[in-house]
Amino acid sequence: MNILLKILIAIVIGFVAFGYYTNYFNEGEGEKFIGIGVLIFAFILMPLFVYHRYKNKDLSRYTFKNFNQNENENE
Repeated sequence: MNILLKILIAIVIGFVAFGYYTNYFNEGEGEKFIGIGVLIFAFILMPLFVYHRYKNKDLSRYTFKNFNQNENENE
């Protein structure tokens, strides 16, 4: 998973950099590459990153239910 995330971030940076490079020489031509890079980042890379970071973690500690219990214990 870690290698896949690194490859995807390289692809996103490549699309955005190529888009800016193309946009510098031909006005408006590189915007589609920048857009593709942003879409890959938003809809593919970020969900995979969040899944990778939070898999096999106990997320029940971060609910508001436990927050209220901890607040009552301190009083």
